Amino acid sequence: MNRKGFLSLLSGAVLGAAMILPAAAQQTITLHGASQFSDDHAFTKALVRFEELVKKYYGKPINFVLHKNSELGLEKDYFAYMNQGKAVDYGIVSPAHMSTFSKAAPFIDAPFLFRDLDHWNKVLDADILKPIADEVAQKARNIFVNKPVRNLAEMKNLKVRVQGAPIWSKTFAAVGMSPTVIAYNEVYNAIQNGVISAGENEAAGVEQMKFYEVGPNLSMTQHAITIRPLCFSGKTFKSLPPDLQAAILKAGKEAGAYGRQIESSEDAQKLDAMEKAGKLKKIAFTDRDQMKKLVDPVMADYAKEIGADAIFHKINAVK
Repeated sequence: MNRKGFLSLLSGAVLGAAMILPAAAQQTITLHGASQFSDDHAFTKALVRFEELVKKYYGKPINFVLHKNSELGLEKDYFAYMNQGKAVDYGIVSPAHMSTFSKAAPFIDAPFLFRDLDHWNKVLDADILKPIADEVAQKARNIFVNKPVRNLAEMKNLKVRVQGAPIWSKTFAAVGMSPTVIAYNEVYNAIQNGVISAGENEAAGVEQMKFYEVGPNLSMTQHAITIRPLCFSGKTFKSLPPDLQAAILKAGKEAGAYGRQIESSEDAQKLDAMEKAGKLKKIAFTDRDQMKKLVDPVMADYAKEIGADAIFHKINAVK
C-alpha cells in the first residue's frame, strides 16, 4: 500500500514523524471528511463517531467538517484526494478503489473469498488477513435485479454492475454473468433505462440509493462481505502534532469497531423491513455452492498474481 498517500486507521499503520509548527504559529486545526451517504447510513455514523473520539482523546480545540451525500464526489474521488493531501482528510473507502496504489487491497473485498459469515469471522479471529488489514467492516452483499434470479441458469448473461477492481469482473464473468463497470451514482438510471439488469450491494446501499425501485428482486447470493476501511490522508497525518496523531489512531480503531457493530446488526433488519414494506422481495438462490466452485480458480489465480496465495490457502484451510 502506498502509505505516503493514505493511512488506513483500521490497520493501525503508523507513519513517519510529523512536522510540528511553533506553538505561536499554530491555529485550530480543521479536518475534512467525506461520505457518499446521509446521516442515517452506517458509514456516516462511523465517521461522526470518529470525530467525537478524536476530540475526546486529543483534548484540545479541533474542527471537523464532514461532507455528506456525495458533496465531494464518490469514494474513488475521496481516495484520490487523500492520496494528494487535499480536500479530503478522512473517509470510508472501498478497497476496490485502492487497486491503483495496491494490488492486494481489493483482495480483502473480493467475491467468494469466504464461504459464509461464520467462515469470515473465523478467518478474522485467526488474524489471517492481518498482513492486509487488521480490522474491517462486515455486511453480506446480494444482487438486486429487475427480475427473479434463483439459480445459475437464470443468472446466465445477466448484465450486472460491478465495482472497478478487475477481480470483480473476472469472478462475475466466471459464473456466466455479463459484468460491466458503472459509477455507483449511475446504477439506478442504468437499470431503469435497460443498460443493465442488476447491481450488487449490501442492505444499507440498496436502501440509501433506492435500488429496490428498479431492482426489487434481491437474489440472496451472499457472494461477498462488504469491507470498508476507515482511511486517513497520510500527507495530512504527517503534518499533525504527535498527540493528535495518537488520538486519530486510537479513535480510528474504536470508530471502526462501532461501525462494524452497526452494520452487522442493521443488515438483516434493513432487508426484513424493506421486504415487509413491499419495497423488495428476497429471492432464495439455490446454486451458491456451485457459484463459489466456479469462482475459486479465478480467486486462486488472482491471489497468486498479487502475492497473496499463502493467505488465500490459509483462508481456505479454515473450517
